[in-house]
Amino acid sequence: MVQVTLPTENGSTEDYILGDPKEFKVANPDNMTRIAYSAAHVVADPLQDCNPSLDTALDWEATIEYRRFLWSLGLGVAEAMDTAQRGMGVDWPNSLELIKRSIDAAKDFEKDGVALLASGCGTDHLEAGPDVTIDDVIGAYEEQCEAIEGAGGRIILMASRALAAAATSPDDYLKVYDYILSQVKEPVIIHWLGEMFDPQLVGYWGSDDHWEAMDTCLDMLADNAAKVDGVKVSLLDAEKEIVMRNKLPVGVRMYTGDDFNFPELIAGDADGYSDALLGIFDAVAPAASAALAAMADGDMDAYNDILGPTLPLSRHIFKDPTRFYKTGVVFLSYLNGHQSHFLVVGGQEGTRSTLHLAELFRLADKAGLLRNPGMAAERMATVMNLRGIGG
Repeated sequence: MVQVTLPTENGSTEDYILGDPKEFKVANPDNMTRIAYSAAHVVADPLQDCNPSLDTALDWEATIEYRRFLWSLGLGVAEAMDTAQRGMGVDWPNSLELIKRSIDAAKDFEKDGVALLASGCGTDHLEAGPDVTIDDVIGAYEEQCEAIEGAGGRIILMASRALAAAATSPDDYLKVYDYILSQVKEPVIIHWLGEMFDPQLVGYWGSDDHWEAMDTCLDMLADNAAKVDGVKVSLLDAEKEIVMRNKLPVGVRMYTGDDFNFPELIAGDADGYSDALLGIFDAVAPAASAALAAMADGDMDAYNDILGPTLPLSRHIFKDPTRFYKTGVVFLSYLNGHQSHFLVVGGQEGTRSTLHLAELFRLADKAGLLRNPGMAAERMATVMNLRGIGG
């Protein structure tokens, strides 16, 4: 019996007894009926002498090793995205280095010369401000597109804070995206990241109303369908995603970014389904792989049985304020031994409460995701002791 002392909401503690980890089947990417990207986190380097709130210090070996783990499960990697703390502690120079290292590591997992890897291209080296113009935004996108494609990477065209600040109408968004998409070498994934993930993106596509914004995005996709592989929608609203999915141009995929409703959206309905590009697939990667293997076998009961217990965990990790979900993703990686510490780039290990971490632990255990309960309990006790619980 493995147990650990955890805090409770009534201000006391409990001796929580862990269950057994689940055995998860590994998906064969050749048989999967969905494309599945995991947006991967980065591992901070605890040994660099720097100010963690101001400087970026990455443990490159541990960071890339986690991507190898994801590929080994049959999942793809969405690199240098918001899960990798893009714009929240990881800058463009470090992101480009991360992209180059991932492109190199992906070669070990190629099939017919291809590994499932796409990388975030944004404008984050351009600081949003009143003097930034639409042409400045275009230039910033061009610089990152050229760097990623020059390294041999494929592009996820990320939402731009600078564009959100500079745009005065939906036409400004259409101008930027039309121009950039006219130049890319290969079809890209468009990333519509909602303001719950990044408050600076409120009003994206020229409207605070998501339905009006959706129409602008759909117009852009229709005009550029040949240059678009798909669109990742992260609005945490299943209805909006399904409506948009049913209006996409032929050949353009919907990649769900809905960490609140992903099992049903990936499963789909009579009219279609969503592929996946999810931050939660970093945290629940073994379960995601097993569920997709079950789907490939036509066993939707098993698919739902596997992913069902991960949904409360995901909704907890991504609860408001959603942008701090990276803390939970890193915490679960630490509990499972993928990294030696619970430090987060930017000092963000402190952005979630002790009660939040305790509930995350319980939910991960109930989902069978703590692969070594003894180690997980020991590491949890260490964190709890540092926060005044037990010890």
